[in-house]
Amino acid sequence: MTRVFVVNSGSSSIKYQLVDVQSGEAVIGGLVERIGEPGGDAADHTEGMRLVLDRLGSEGGSGAEGGPGADGAPAFVAVGHRVVHGGALFTAPTLLTDEVVEQIEKVSALAPLHNPANLAGIRAAREVMGDVPHVAVFDTAFHQSMPAAAYTYALDRDVAQAHGVRRYGFHGTSHEFVAHRSAELLGRPLEELRLIVLHLGNGSSATAIRGGRSIDTSMGLTPLEGLVMGSRSGDLDPGALLHLLRTGLEVDELDRLLNKRSGLLGLTGRSDMRDVVQAADDGDEDARLALDVWAHRIRHYVGAYLAQLGGLDALVFTAGIGENSPVMRARALAGLSHLGLEVDADRNAMSWREPREISPDGAAVRVLVVPTNEELAIARAAAALAG
Repeated sequence: MTRVFVVNSGSSSIKYQLVDVQSGEAVIGGLVERIGEPGGDAADHTEGMRLVLDRLGSEGGSGAEGGPGADGAPAFVAVGHRVVHGGALFTAPTLLTDEVVEQIEKVSALAPLHNPANLAGIRAAREVMGDVPHVAVFDTAFHQSMPAAAYTYALDRDVAQAHGVRRYGFHGTSHEFVAHRSAELLGRPLEELRLIVLHLGNGSSATAIRGGRSIDTSMGLTPLEGLVMGSRSGDLDPGALLHLLRTGLEVDELDRLLNKRSGLLGLTGRSDMRDVVQAADDGDEDARLALDVWAHRIRHYVGAYLAQLGGLDALVFTAGIGENSPVMRARALAGLSHLGLEVDADRNAMSWREPREISPDGAAVRVLVVPTNEELAIARAAAALAG
C-alpha cells in the first residue's frame, strides 16, 4: 500500500489529504483554518503542520491505518505539495531541496497571492515531516509544452524577458489528469487524441491538448486571463485598465476589482453559478446576460482551439460547474452542432460521478464529463518521483 500526504497550503489555511495511490481513495482529509488569526487553529504554518500530524494519528490510528507509526515515523512515502506558479523554470514535478525552494521563491513575484503561501506550507512540512521526500507539483508545469507562438505576448521583447511576461497557464494538474482519464474512457491512446478540456469552476480555464501535450490555454501570466469566472474578469482590453488607473483608481484597488469584484459577481452580485442560474430562471435580466457572456466566452475559446488543433476527437467538461451543471454544459455548447458538438439531453441530465459520455450516438465529436482529482494526480506524481 502506497500512501502520499498531499498539502495545499494557503496564506491562512492548510488543506490536506492522505491519499492511497493504488486505490485512488483519500484515506483522511481535512483543513486547518485561520492560521495566525485570533481564535484560529494554529499560530503559524509549522504549528498547523504539527496539528495535522496529530490529527493523522488520532483519526488514522497506527501507521498501518494511515497515521504515524508506533515509532513516530509517518506512514506515507512522500509529501506532495501543490505550487501554483513554477515560471519557466519548472516543467515537471520536482523533488524539493533548499535550492529548489529558493528558486520557487524567486518566481513568486509572478504569483504574489499564491506562491508565498505555498512556500509557507512547504517550509513547515519539511520541518515537521523531514524524514520523507517532499515533491512540488506545479499548476503551470503541464503548459510548458506550449509552442512559443502560443505563450508569447506581442510586448516589447526586452521588457517581457526582463519581467517574465508570457503566458504560463494554470490548472495544469487538473487538465493533465483529465486528459489521461478521457483517453481511458475513449479506449484510445492519449498520444493520438486531440482534446479540448474545459475546467469550469469558480476559477475556469480551457486547454487545447494534442497527443497529451498542452498546445494552448486560456489563462496567461496570471489566472486572470481567459474565461469568465466566479469573481475574476477573464479577458479584458488592457486599455480599460489604463483608463481606470487614469481615473484615479489605485493599483491595489484595481487588483481587487479584477480578482474579487468581477466575473459573475461583478455582473450579478452573485459568484456561485447555481445562484446565478436560479436568478436567471426567476427573470433577473442581469443574471441572464451574465450566463450569455459566460457561454459566449467559452464558445470563443472552443472555436479557436478547434482551429489550432486542426480537428477534435473529444471535448471534456470537468471541475465544479463542468461536472455538476447539465444546464450550463448544454448552454456552453449551444449552437455548435455544425462543428459536431452536441449533447444528448438524457445523458447530460445524469448526475452520477463516474466519467461518462454525454454526446449522442454517432456524434462527430465525443463530449465527455470527467471528474478531476488534483490530489490524486499530485499523490501519483510525488510517489513516482520518490520511488
